[in-house]
Amino acid sequence: MTTLFDELTWRQLIQDYTPELPQRMAERRDLAVYAGFDPTAPSLHVGNLLPLMTLTRFQRAGYRPLALAGGGTGLIGDPSGKAAERPLLDAETIATNVAAIERLLSQFLDFSGSNAARVVNNADWLGDLSLLTFLRETGKHFSVNLMLGKESVRRRLETGISYTEFSYMLLQARDYLELYDRYDCALQIGGSDQWGNITAGIELIRRARGQAVHGLTIPLITRADGAKFGKTEQGAVWLTADRTSPYEFYQFWFNTEDASVISYLKMFTFLSAEEIAALESALRAEPEARAAQRALAAAVTAFVHGEAGLRTALAATNILFGGGPIADIDADTLLAVFQDAPSTEVSAALFADSGAWLTDLAVAAKLASSKGEARRLIEGGGLYFNNRRVESAQARVTREQLIGGRYGVLRKGARAYHLVRLTDARQPASQP
Repeated sequence: MTTLFDELTWRQLIQDYTPELPQRMAERRDLAVYAGFDPTAPSLHVGNLLPLMTLTRFQRAGYRPLALAGGGTGLIGDPSGKAAERPLLDAETIATNVAAIERLLSQFLDFSGSNAARVVNNADWLGDLSLLTFLRETGKHFSVNLMLGKESVRRRLETGISYTEFSYMLLQARDYLELYDRYDCALQIGGSDQWGNITAGIELIRRARGQAVHGLTIPLITRADGAKFGKTEQGAVWLTADRTSPYEFYQFWFNTEDASVISYLKMFTFLSAEEIAALESALRAEPEARAAQRALAAAVTAFVHGEAGLRTALAATNILFGGGPIADIDADTLLAVFQDAPSTEVSAALFADSGAWLTDLAVAAKLASSKGEARRLIEGGGLYFNNRRVESAQARVTREQLIGGRYGVLRKGARAYHLVRLTDARQPASQP
């Protein structure tokens, strides 16, 4: 793979592109390239990850990346891929979301060097643009017939599309023109549902400036079963730890089907062709080992959450599936790991003085029907606290042994986990 375009093709990251793009990329390694991100939430999700990683690939190859946070277009709403009109968000919510997304984008791009990245907000130019100026400078270059032919509009004609969303295409085209004028940007990338919006910008620059610029779209990913990528039973998989913990994020990628994992390794990691070929051979020879899934989950988690986040995810995985020590993780990770486990609230008063009797905790958690049964369970080696076997029926647990001073995990046998949560209620401690 001698060029970035060749690599993007091998990585299955190209769906549509302007015909002259490969030559332009080869001629100008300092080409400025941009991708836009909608501020519909105070985070991005894994559906945004491919454009973000592709922008990172361009920067690593020497090109100049521009990440656009849509503070202006976010007030309108993109109809692309939507069967119905989005609810309009207020300006304060959009501003809050944009600030959060700008911070997030700054984690992935390099803002130093000759091809330093830049995060821009289209509210900076769209916010002060008068309607008359917009119609004269942008609207006059587009025919309604052309706009009706764009897929994002055509798919909505039967169910209806407001003039607000109908105008979104022109606003995104204006973004491209502004970035061309301000930063000499000559390439826009986005998901395949953005091709109509991208070509609208290309056409506007051709008409308004007499210059040829380019576009490239990335395939929209679906799972092997056809389900929407990036969705789980709990909802979207986000790129920030406050919404999706590193453990949950790691598990999302680890649970990739065999049919998709090699493609995902190409698309979502920076592993070399040789490394991916070796993982493909391992998948064929020993699929039950899930080496490809482990490599995928580790690489994407490290990219999004850093090495510290990956260590947390691996520690949490070892706790749940390998019996690793629980004391090494924080409370948020613990709650994420055991979010589906049964839980019991117990009074903080149980932990007064020398701590709570483990026999009391086992009964409270219904892992034993009585303290006598709890003692027999312990004597038989069948009760664990924070994944360590309880050695004595006289054992106690202090608050200092709880995660975050509030949480602990009881385990009966190999897999019967139970989360213990402290409350502030007061009740006397009993004897074992």
